[in-house]
Amino acid sequence: MAKDFSTRAENYSKWYNDIVQRADLAENSAVRGCMVIKPYGYAIWEAMQATLDKMFKDTGHSNAYFPIFIPKSFFSKEADHVEGFAKECAVVTHYRLKNDPDGKGIVVDEDAKLDEELIIRPTSETIIWDTYRNWIQSYRDLPILVNQWANVVRWEMRTRMFLRTAEFLWQEGHTAHATKDEALEETHRMLDVYANFAENFMAIPVLKGVKSANERFAGALDTYCIEALMQDGKALQAGTSHFLGQNFAKAFDVKFASKEGKLEHVWATSWGVSTRLIGALIMAHSDDNGLVLPPKLAPVQVVIIPIYKNDEQYQLVCENGEQIKKSLQEKGVRVKFDNRDTHKPGWKFNEYEFKGVPLRIALGPRDVENNTVELARRDTLEKSVLNQNDIVNKVMHMLESIQDNLYQKALSFRESKTFQADSWQEFNTLLDEQGGFIHAHWDGTSETEQKIKELTKATIRCIPLNNKREQGKCILTGKPSTERVVFARAY
Repeated sequence: MAKDFSTRAENYSKWYNDIVQRADLAENSAVRGCMVIKPYGYAIWEAMQATLDKMFKDTGHSNAYFPIFIPKSFFSKEADHVEGFAKECAVVTHYRLKNDPDGKGIVVDEDAKLDEELIIRPTSETIIWDTYRNWIQSYRDLPILVNQWANVVRWEMRTRMFLRTAEFLWQEGHTAHATKDEALEETHRMLDVYANFAENFMAIPVLKGVKSANERFAGALDTYCIEALMQDGKALQAGTSHFLGQNFAKAFDVKFASKEGKLEHVWATSWGVSTRLIGALIMAHSDDNGLVLPPKLAPVQVVIIPIYKNDEQYQLVCENGEQIKKSLQEKGVRVKFDNRDTHKPGWKFNEYEFKGVPLRIALGPRDVENNTVELARRDTLEKSVLNQNDIVNKVMHMLESIQDNLYQKALSFRESKTFQADSWQEFNTLLDEQGGFIHAHWDGTSETEQKIKELTKATIRCIPLNNKREQGKCILTGKPSTERVVFARAY
């Protein structure tokens, strides 16, 4: 499986692409910039989706679905929003095809031009707030706590599977509230949900913070985010929660009658994560032997591989393997018993190691005779021989151990790649030689932030929540600063 497989040190970008393709996660499609998510990759997304969906519903949210097409005029109603997405929009102009009169295939029917062009959604604030106008009349109609699972299109010029594609899958929450405080509470609540998911399910430590004005979502008053660090020292934005204020309510004239009988505009939030989380999962944990998956999100947590030489041994080993599979499944473990006779055990070992299955059980005739199994961990590649009477408890304990080990390993890496810079020279040296998160002073102006980005390709990833006040000087301009912000080069 790993023949001609790049290592992280040799070529990190190729290493990432090799894992995506060879672990059967995704492949490029016939449509430029789009990907085909293969069953194994989609199973990871389904595990993420199921977990997040429960977390959303546990916090009072319900799922709905809104059209993929958005009238062009909707975008012009919120100026910052249209400016932020105008360059990424795919536009539908006609609604019919016809045979080419010259016999050269199919052409667009010029007589079937739409009266108004439709935008394929890059995000759904506009279509949803136009809808909410019909749903909201009184304070009794609030809050609205809605999420949708959908696909969106952002016409990216430079793409990479899962991390940045023209079409991707995501969820987007859109909520409406009677007061500013309620909307802010929702914004922070969903940021905490994302952080909980990243750390306790993805096993990735994250920084929680607020974006600078340059980096916030188009149309938001504030954007809160979780930022993760990948093994090449680059940051990845893993989730965002936006406080929209009353911008969209005013743009679409969404008002409600308050308890006092006053007509007021609604307060809004939106929040989302996407299939780029699969990219984060790959880059945070995987190694030079292939994919590494945290047990809580692994489609297969345990694979059982029989080893045999003849039909008699095959029957014996398979009966024993099926018993082990059943006992693990009764405890809720996702188990695969691979008794295919088309591949040898060694090939299967390599395949499941490359695909990141957390635990592998090897079972041969001697194991059946001795009532033992060989158990191999994917995270450490350690092997041990266990009595079958202990297998269930041991597997349950080991899955927890792997989950925790991956988190602690990622946390230790992040700590080793977190620095402070007090001068422009120190900042550039750290960026070029170390990467990672660099806490540095900034004078608070958009102009300085943009200049730093132009000179170094580093951006302000976030202003950490509960940031300590600290007098200092901006690393670029030398002007006064009252707090450090987090810089990094990023995906």
